[in-house]
Amino acid sequence: MSLALQLPPLMRGLATGPTDPFKVACGEAEQGTDAGLLTWSITPDRLRAALVLAPEAPLEEAMAGYIACSLGIQNALGAMGPPEVAVHLGWDGEIRLNGARCGAFKLAASPRDPRHEPDWLVVGLSLTLRLSDDVEPGETPDRTSLRQEGCGEIGAGDLLEAWARYSMLWLSELERPDGRAVLHREWEGLVWKQGGNITASLPDGPKTGHFLGVDENFGLLLKQDDGQTRLIPLSALLGGD
Repeated sequence: MSLALQLPPLMRGLATGPTDPFKVACGEAEQGTDAGLLTWSITPDRLRAALVLAPEAPLEEAMAGYIACSLGIQNALGAMGPPEVAVHLGWDGEIRLNGARCGAFKLAASPRDPRHEPDWLVVGLSLTLRLSDDVEPGETPDRTSLRQEGCGEIGAGDLLEAWARYSMLWLSELERPDGRAVLHREWEGLVWKQGGNITASLPDGPKTGHFLGVDENFGLLLKQDDGQTRLIPLSALLGGD
């Protein structure tokens, strides 16, 4: 799909065709591209995109950039979708519409030492625009699409532009003295199943427990079956390209 995206200042788009935009963004980041590169690919079934960031903070603190981008997609869907559609964000990157999984974020950074400032951080986004035609309504109660939830009239390109704009607003908020506190308040009102039992999907395997909340760097406080509370840092979500 060929689109002339209208992106915020300091952002530039790169269409990747059938190639995974997350892999392209990671490759470009390794080659030293500037922050603000938005790679993307749109098919009738799926929207995929990735944004290259260049944080100026230790990695664990810089992971808040992912939180900013997740608020960006929630705000975009909330503004463009029907008012009755509830959009929630999973700590592990899930994007849920009316309780069902409709997409996810994927993250990579280099280097991955949480104590050191990374050269780059890539936030990848994937959204299901429609399910296969052979999937009957109600057949996949925990998996859905924009079309199934009444958002089929949203143009994928328009949604991508809105994600870029809202993400930039939240990334800018992080530069303010109280910006992280603002992100905390906003995100905690949207996070999926805080106060309930969850299974967090991590690169080294799922972790199940009671979601108590997050620390100042959005690390997951998970109370497990043995009664112990474990802190899982947000950087644990980092995978390869």
